[in-house]
Amino acid sequence: METKTQLTSGLGYWLNNSVTLKLFVIGLLAIVLLIPSFQVTSLIRERQQRQRSVVAEIGRSWSGPQVLGGPVLVVPYKTMVKTVVGDVEKLEERVQHLYMLPEDLHIAAETDTKLLHRGIFDAAVYEAKVGMKGRFGPLDLAKADVTPEQVLWEKARLAIGVGDLRGLKNSPTITLGEQAYEPETEYADIGVFSNNLVTAPKLSGEPWEQLPFALTLDLRGSESLRFLQLAKHTHVEASGNWGAPKFFGKFLPDEREIRDSGFTAQWEVPHFSRTLPQQWTAAQATIGERIEPDGSDDYYEAVTFADMPVAASADKTHEATGFGIQFLQPVDHYQKAERTAKYAILIIVLTFVALFFTEVITKRRIHIIQYVLIGAAMIVYYTLLLSFSEQVGFNAAYAIASVATIALIGGFLAQLLHRRRVALIFSAILTVFYVFIFVIIQLQDMALLFGSIGLFITVALLMYFSGRINWMRTDTDEVAVQAP
Repeated sequence: METKTQLTSGLGYWLNNSVTLKLFVIGLLAIVLLIPSFQVTSLIRERQQRQRSVVAEIGRSWSGPQVLGGPVLVVPYKTMVKTVVGDVEKLEERVQHLYMLPEDLHIAAETDTKLLHRGIFDAAVYEAKVGMKGRFGPLDLAKADVTPEQVLWEKARLAIGVGDLRGLKNSPTITLGEQAYEPETEYADIGVFSNNLVTAPKLSGEPWEQLPFALTLDLRGSESLRFLQLAKHTHVEASGNWGAPKFFGKFLPDEREIRDSGFTAQWEVPHFSRTLPQQWTAAQATIGERIEPDGSDDYYEAVTFADMPVAASADKTHEATGFGIQFLQPVDHYQKAERTAKYAILIIVLTFVALFFTEVITKRRIHIIQYVLIGAAMIVYYTLLLSFSEQVGFNAAYAIASVATIALIGGFLAQLLHRRRVALIFSAILTVFYVFIFVIIQLQDMALLFGSIGLFITVALLMYFSGRINWMRTDTDEVAVQAP
């Protein structure tokens, strides 16, 4: 009968030399290391959110994103509305509005973009000169069931929407017909847009076949410049000195050219996709901005109507689509760092597997604590990558963090195994891992293909080397490596 000492000794030998137990503990350790890798991802997102808040703060100081809408011609008219108070029925005079959109709108925008710095963060801001010209078609009063006598011509207004009025560098001159006007702040209660440039044109009531308009805006803005599709036919030409624009919204440019020194783009937007009518009546209509619920980059403007007793059909909500240019940072190192961190478990598992095969082939035991230290070095790698990328950019930071981590682990193995050649081979394997991840990060459409091929080759190599190991020996025996 075995003594207690012999049992304890046998159990201890099995715990120290069991391949099955060693693989189980290594797998468990890899899973445990997911916890700090998730914390690293959270840290990256926190820093990214910090960058966004700084960019938004700079934008608030400079000027926010600009969205241009209009012009919209607003013609008020008197109408009699039947009301019932108790048992008494009476007619009340109310003022309604007839809203009219342009037939043609031509926009020419030239932007000058630069970076403003605050600490380690940068924000793209721009100055833009935007020329808008076009024409209104004839006003169809009969279609709205309005007579010329009902119209209050002296209270007609022309409204133009500007995303952030603080970005206006000077007061623009708006030409309507043959007259030139300057916008007045006392007309802001017209409320067509969230922020309005409003003028009071002198309309005599004489019918017109077309009513031309023109204006030039000198604007400051940040992040994006967008336009609303309000005219029956909209033509936009945009150019600038920014080499990394993103065209977004419901319409992409018909023609574009992007160079390192700048970009040019043209849109031709017909009215077929527009849900707004050419003219409508309402007690009050506002065109307000809102973002798609799915959080995408497609924006649209929703027109809402309030207190509308004139026609039942006017209670509908209409939409006007938006499109434009977003001034992206040339390199978003936070996004690349987060994508790199998502491959942390893959790097850890492949490194541990390579380390285990190194242990088996060299017949030198590596303690589980040493696995923990190597895993910790690979987790610290991502904090090095994040911190250096904020200072020197992602590519340089990736090289610095990779070389430092590979040198640390390689030197540790050289001291541990007392075999410099084995440590160099393992360092070369780590280099292949990190280069493989870097290539995937740089790719866009081909990332999945190259990643799948790389993983297939990795599994094939693991199958080859595992075939050289005699796994059928007892756990208490040394694991034998077969000759090639």
